[in-house]
Amino acid sequence: MAGGRRAAGLALGWGCCLLLCCAAASKLEVSTPAVVEVEIGDTARIECNFYIPGNGSYSYIDWFYVDRKETATPQTNSRVRLCHVTHSEVLKDSTEYKERLSVGEDKALSISKVTVQDDRTFVCQVGAGSSGVGESHTELHVYKVPETPVIEPNTGGISVHNSDNSQIAKCESKNSFPPANITWHKNGEQLDLQENQMRYSRTRESSGLHSVSSILFDTVTREDRDSHYHCTVHYWLRGQRHALESQKVQITVFYPAEHLKLQVVPSSALVKEGDNVKLVCESDGNPPPVFSFYKRGLDDKWKELSSLAETDSGVLTLHGVNKSSSGLYRCESLDLDDMTQLEKEVELVVNYIEDVHVEMEPSSPLREGGSVTLSCDAHSPVALDYQWTDEKGRKMGVGNQLFLSNLTFETPNNLSCKVVAPSVPGLEQSKQVSLAVEGKPRIVAISSPLYVRQDEVVNLTCKAIAFPRPSVHWSVNGTAHEYVDNQHIASNLTVRVSRDLLKAGAMCRFSNKMGVSEKHIQLLVESVRKDQKTAAESQGVIIVAIIVAILVVAVLGAVIYFLHKKGKIPCGRAGKQDIAKNTSI
Repeated sequence: MAGGRRAAGLALGWGCCLLLCCAAASKLEVSTPAVVEVEIGDTARIECNFYIPGNGSYSYIDWFYVDRKETATPQTNSRVRLCHVTHSEVLKDSTEYKERLSVGEDKALSISKVTVQDDRTFVCQVGAGSSGVGESHTELHVYKVPETPVIEPNTGGISVHNSDNSQIAKCESKNSFPPANITWHKNGEQLDLQENQMRYSRTRESSGLHSVSSILFDTVTREDRDSHYHCTVHYWLRGQRHALESQKVQITVFYPAEHLKLQVVPSSALVKEGDNVKLVCESDGNPPPVFSFYKRGLDDKWKELSSLAETDSGVLTLHGVNKSSSGLYRCESLDLDDMTQLEKEVELVVNYIEDVHVEMEPSSPLREGGSVTLSCDAHSPVALDYQWTDEKGRKMGVGNQLFLSNLTFETPNNLSCKVVAPSVPGLEQSKQVSLAVEGKPRIVAISSPLYVRQDEVVNLTCKAIAFPRPSVHWSVNGTAHEYVDNQHIASNLTVRVSRDLLKAGAMCRFSNKMGVSEKHIQLLVESVRKDQKTAAESQGVIIVAIIVAILVVAVLGAVIYFLHKKGKIPCGRAGKQDIAKNTSI
């Protein structure tokens, strides 16, 4: 029973479906897209599909558009035919579309160079004789993508004290269709604005396109000095929402200073006498306040220094500072908007080295072979190092004391104590001290022996080192010239060579309060030097001959040893003969 009922139900269902399908198939059907979207300037194409029962043929196809008049109602909107299509021809009616429309083989309507006026309803009507007349409507939506929005921030600046909304920025986008919408964003987040925070306007251009603009109003806080604003234009295209963003901009926010900072440039720990120093006063207010500078005197009263400062930039410059520039400095700021005042102090320490002096023990006199201790001292608020150098810059020692022993005339006469502050680059002072080592003269050079010819005019030279400066005496008469270089003294005596001078020679004598030194200069006749030269040359020839003979014997021995090793020289008498033979070879 159940199976019979199920079969009967299925038969009834299929029968109903068959009746409905046959009824639908017996009616003329026309279909077009409900909506077609096209960008201004492009070509719109509207397809028209139809079904005629019994595989019948159409008699005609008419295309219309609905003329929407401003005073018309949906019932009174009039149709305007665009064209009449038969199997043999397409007849275009005299409308504004005549030059822009065409009908394809598939009976689709194409409209070129679409404008905003083409945003309307189009109708495809099909006549099929006994099957009647059918039609379908299509809404042609024309669009134009808006231009990227341009944002203009408020360039005048906004005070945080303004309790009313101030203009933040203006956003504008041109040439869209249909009109676009504008939203506002702050730091990437969309703003939920009240009615009094945004002013929206729309303008229809002569081209039929729309330009939209929006002005954002709001209050600001200190934090908004770092905020970024932008606007977004939204539009619909093919059923989806699209957006274009403007550039991000910042605005100038005016707010009073809350903190003040005063610092020494360069750092106070590195300032030394002679430096140019800047005291830089900075605040976190905008615009910067007016700055004033003061220094506390020895009487604890503050002396104004604004005449030396750049009050707008908050910089006080001190040129060529010295020890007296040290002290406590103050910077005061005054906000002209709400008259709030802040102050900050800083201590300036000018590092220096003074009273550099060197003491010598014993103080004087210094004797050859003796010793001396040099002590260097100076005053400074920072730790000091001491270095000793001679007049050529060579290092002699470190530390505030230098001990020199076994003093000689060659001991440097001028030493320098350089005092350095390691913690303050470039801070140093030097003090020089002169050492005078006393001793009797020491003759270091004479022109002896001197080869001369009789009656010849010659120069006799004697050079010594001594302190105090010695006097010079010659044992013969002549014209003397003295040359002094520090502790060195040289004497040249110009004389004519006589028999007595050749025989006795000459004596130079240096003397001071420490003693006397003298040297004898021997004069020899020029021929003696020639004989000595000849003898020396002969002796040299003999030495060369001996050396050559030794080399010959050595070479001969090496040859005999080599031949013996090769087995070419037998032992015994025969061997001796072979040796002689090989030697002759």
